[in-house]
Amino acid sequence: MRTLQFGDVTVDRLVETEGLGYDPAFFFPESTLEGFEQELDWLAPHFWDVEAKTYRRAIQSYVVRTPHHVVLVDSCVGHMKERPSTPGWHRLDSTWLDQLMALGVRPEQVDYVLCTHLHADHVGWNTRLVDGRWTPTFPNAKYVIHRDELRYWERQGDANEGPGSEDGCFADSVLPVIEAGQAVLVGNDFAIDDTFTLLPTPGHSPGHVCIDLRAGGGHAVLAGDALHHPIQVARPEWNSRFCVEPDRARATRRRFVEAHADTGALILAAHFATPTVGRIVGNGARCKFQV
Repeated sequence: MRTLQFGDVTVDRLVETEGLGYDPAFFFPESTLEGFEQELDWLAPHFWDVEAKTYRRAIQSYVVRTPHHVVLVDSCVGHMKERPSTPGWHRLDSTWLDQLMALGVRPEQVDYVLCTHLHADHVGWNTRLVDGRWTPTFPNAKYVIHRDELRYWERQGDANEGPGSEDGCFADSVLPVIEAGQAVLVGNDFAIDDTFTLLPTPGHSPGHVCIDLRAGGGHAVLAGDALHHPIQVARPEWNSRFCVEPDRARATRRRFVEAHADTGALILAAHFATPTVGRIVGNGARCKFQV
């Protein structure tokens, strides 16, 4: 994804990992291979590997720069975090921070970290290890967390089992931010400079939010995991195995697709593979994702 420009606001993508995903039947338990293959005219080659018969995915963040603020949306898996349930994440030697600085952004320059939700692959770089302690990576930032999301994880702890589990991410990537006094708990009315507002999208997790960005006459939605993969534009009824409120997740996803179809809004999700950015458009009985 090249840099996106919305008037005097820019959006860049930071990719931590990219490649083939899990077996579709594992990650999308309600899916069928036939359902994927019915959408190959637009899924392949970017989002579906025909030979491997599985989907492509990325783990990524977005850096948004306005005339007043540097805003980071989600922070991927992180560096050398203990994630034994997911071999690809376990003690990952991540170059993510180097990429951030290659964009010309030093950690101390980040003003806001917007957490769409608190899963392990979205909060990892919230902290880094300094003198044996997990310390906020962005010392001057406000870490924005929806209060419903925090309440859930305070009660629930590590909710998942097997690949994709939280593996203590709340303790090493969220609590240190709270203890440092940098967490800001917000409701649905949070906004930054009339550029960023929250779009509540509960279901994948109870306090999941998307980030609605409007500037320079343009409109983008940084969608987190409201959509894990473009197939869910056509099949919003297919949950990922990590949607903790399945019925609510389906209803939220349907509303999201319907609300943004044929509007021109750019969708920037957390896991869509290269080229990543596109629009939801009508496609007969179902919608599709058009890069």
